[in-house]
Amino acid sequence: MSGYRFERLKVLVVDDNVHMRRLVVTILQAFGVHHVYEAGSGESAWEILREHNPDILVLDWMMEGTSGIDMVRMIRVNPQSPNPFVPIIMLTGHTSLEHVQQARDAGANEFIAKPVSVKTMMSRLASVIEQPRPYVRTNGYFGPCRRRRQNEHKGAERRAAAKQAAE
Repeated sequence: MSGYRFERLKVLVVDDNVHMRRLVVTILQAFGVHHVYEAGSGESAWEILREHNPDILVLDWMMEGTSGIDMVRMIRVNPQSPNPFVPIIMLTGHTSLEHVQQARDAGANEFIAKPVSVKTMMSRLASVIEQPRPYVRTNGYFGPCRRRRQNEHKGAERRAAAKQAAE
């Protein structure tokens, strides 16, 4: 299926819908992931995160109690978080640009629209492994750099006028 060897990868799948959770787990197992942990809520996910320290999280957005967005923020900024750098793949049926931006702004690394496909899951796993983005801490945000492309700007310096005005 791919050139990846996922047998040592630990993945936590968090979704309150048991059928969706089983689908994602089945896909991951088909990829060769042996260590898949499951949680049906943000609260139980937090315990598994602290106990097993997974390498990647696949996290549903809409859950009772702690939502996926709240969970991302908690993982990124809570001082009790065992790994604020863990890659998080947000999984949701809400696919508007606004939702994608909210997930990004909360600190999610990748985004998958439901229903999930094998191809998309492989693409997002490969992305967090092959193209890890540096993490950024700014006022009100901690998470992966939101810039996905390296702009090789050719031409006049874009901020030259602002720099001159500041001087």
